Amino acid sequence: MRTIRTRSTVVATAALLAGLSLTACQNDDPSRTPRPAGSGKASAAAPETPASTPAPGAAGGTASGSTTGDRGQGTGGTAVRGTGGGSGDTTGGGGGGGDSSPTTCTGDTTKVVVSKVSRPINHLLLTVTNTGSRDCAAYHAPLLRFDDEQSATRVIDDSKPQAVVTLAPGQAAYASITLSAADGSGSNGRTAKRLTVHFAPRDGSGSTGDPAELTLPAGTHKDDNAAVTYWQSDMADALTY
Repeated sequence: MRTIRTRSTVVATAALLAGLSLTACQNDDPSRTPRPAGSGKASAAAPETPASTPAPGAAGGTASGSTTGDRGQGTGGTAVRGTGGGSGDTTGGGGGGGDSSPTTCTGDTTKVVVSKVSRPINHLLLTVTNTGSRDCAAYHAPLLRFDDEQSATRVIDDSKPQAVVTLAPGQAAYASITLSAADGSGSNGRTAKRLTVHFAPRDGSGSTGDPAELTLPAGTHKDDNAAVTYWQSDMADALTY
């Protein structure tokens, strides 16, 4: 009986050792090592989502605007202030919006000179120069009075220019005076010493402003045929009559 028990014990022990050996072999096989819970075959990495780009015109973005108008439109629809100025008012030629219309030429704003000319004969030349700081208009014809005559000298209507003569500061206009008939047929001839030059207003009625008082060249002889032209911008045009 003891022998049978001994053998049974040996067989059981051998079987136990064999089982332990098999278990050890299985644990040593890397291919059979149990994987951690939740692990599996790795999937392909998803592409990284780029950082979102700020919408144009949003905070932190750069909005472009028109630089030519008073207000521009940004690329994101945001209204932005333009950097360029609008067109300004040019009335008055940049002079602060003052009145730029010419004044009427008078003895206060001009210098008038009378001189004798060799051609045509029996003629004098009047030269009026703007000495003021603004343009002035020499309207119509000069109104002349020799010495103490009561009536003004006749005006040559055919000499009327196409436009009013306007003088910038420093510019001059001209008028010629016919003293007498070339053939000596005029009446009431005499020697004159003084000449008063009055200036006509725009509407041509009467005179305006202070006149110019001139001394005539020595030996100035006139008769009833004396006449004067309209103011001209060119000396040659004045001496045509």
